[in-house]
Amino acid sequence: MRAVWLKEFGGPQALVAGQAPEPVPGPGQALVDVAFAGVTFVETQIRAGAEGPFRLEPPVILGNGVGGVITAVGPGADPALVGRKVVTSTGGSGGYAERVAVDAAGVFPVPPGLELDAATALLADGRTAVMLMRAVAPRPGERVLVEAAAGGVGTLLVQLVRAAGARVVAAAGGGRKGALARELGAEVAVDYRDPSWTQQVRAAVGGVDVVFDGVGGAVGRAAFDLLAATGGQGARMLRYGRAGGEWTAVPEQTARERGIALLSLNPTPEEIRLSTEHALAEAAAGRLRPVIGQRFPLERAADAHAALESRATVGKTLLEI
Repeated sequence: MRAVWLKEFGGPQALVAGQAPEPVPGPGQALVDVAFAGVTFVETQIRAGAEGPFRLEPPVILGNGVGGVITAVGPGADPALVGRKVVTSTGGSGGYAERVAVDAAGVFPVPPGLELDAATALLADGRTAVMLMRAVAPRPGERVLVEAAAGGVGTLLVQLVRAAGARVVAAAGGGRKGALARELGAEVAVDYRDPSWTQQVRAAVGGVDVVFDGVGGAVGRAAFDLLAATGGQGARMLRYGRAGGEWTAVPEQTARERGIALLSLNPTPEEIRLSTEHALAEAAAGRLRPVIGQRFPLERAADAHAALESRATVGKTLLEI
């Protein structure tokens, strides 16, 4: 079958299209004929050889989220799954390929009314956005800063925060991305590449009550200082990503002195499952819209990685198999 291999760490060109052995579903597994594979920023870091909990050793086929049709099941798996449209995690690798064998108990049937590409776009980003919202619980009227607001998770957070009755302050890289955030419901949109972006936020809303920190580094620290400007009344920050290259460095003592709660995600498998189902159901009902900004054929996975790293993308990036 066709697949894209990472045979050594490096730049996007390290992703090379080729052939791979046909997967065979083992006990409790399902074979998925892949139509779409999600591409994440974390995968660009894995490809480059970054240390961390998701590190994989070459040679390996990247890809942890796919959407497709189940064509066979292994011993002990429900034969009624054959023919079902599903989205599923792969267990960490193998998604950039025509077929993949996965744990049959971990697949999510695509709800009626939701297209397979949209469901694939929601698999990782949708559950993350839902879990972030549940951890922070924005209240009506609160000023909520969403970093990387035009990204896969960010575009969903903008919609969810707005639906909760809070005021969305979107920080994104460039006018096109800011315009998208406003279209999705942001009251204020600023370009975090502009040195004066925090002053713009203060002028518009006077500071923020909540920060969803998906960028980290200097952007995250500047966002933390916007929280300090509120006086600390229920202020909270959830650090969940480091698209800027490093986590936001905020000493716990500094946060305590300013009355700011530093939150993190530590979901159980059950919480991940329920959050995924909730995101898919909300999208099927028309209350949540995944933004698919870029599509690449499987053989151009390297171009997908290059686009993500250039910060030229909006929403979710998919490979079409």
